[in-house]
This record gives sequence, structure tokens and C-alpha cells, in this order.
Amino acid sequence: MKQIFTTIFLMFLAITFTACSEPLTTREKGAGIGTLTGAGLGAIIGSATGNAGAGAGIGAAVGLIGGALIGDQMQARQKQDQAVQQQLQAQQAEIQRQNQELQQLKAQQQR
Repeated sequence: MKQIFTTIFLMFLAITFTACSEPLTTREKGAGIGTLTGAGLGAIIGSATGNAGAGAGIGAAVGLIGGALIGDQMQARQKQDQAVQQQLQAQQAEIQRQNQELQQLKAQQQR
């Protein structure tokens, strides 16, 4: 009975995460992966002690928290990287504008 409950629970989680209309954020992906991994490992460890269902539940909860925290950190890092890329692009555009201006001034001096 516990194995059926665990299987249904895992299927529910998988359907929930794959049925979203928008792409998952890094935090959500981390939470999903952590939950599924934690549930699987918890079930394996729990089956050794005779409580696979409880192990899966505890493992899923711990995996959810851990996966969400790791995903949140990864998402924050991605946002930082995007901000740096935007700054670099803005600086590169400014350099190109200044180079064009220099070329125009040189052309005017040669006339």
C-alpha cells in the first residue's frame, strides 16, 4: 500500500512540474529535482528499515528544501551574470560610438 502511495505521489509531482504553461525557473527545477531525488533515496533507505513510504516522504521534503535552496542560489548567479553581460554590451556600444566619432573627426581634419 505504501509503495502505491509513493508511486502516486511521485507521479503527481512529475505531472505538476511538467504541466506548467510557463518554463520552470531554475529554483523550481532545483526543487523538483531535489524532491524526486530525495524521495527516491529516502525510499531506498527507508526500505532497508522497513519504512519505504516514510523514507520517501522524509526524503522528498528534505530534497525539496535542499533543491529549492540550491536552485535559488543558481538563479541569483544567473541574474548576476546577465547584469554583467548587459553592462559589457553597453560599454562595447559606447566604445564603438566613440570610435566612429573619432573617425569622423579625423576625416574632418584631413579636409
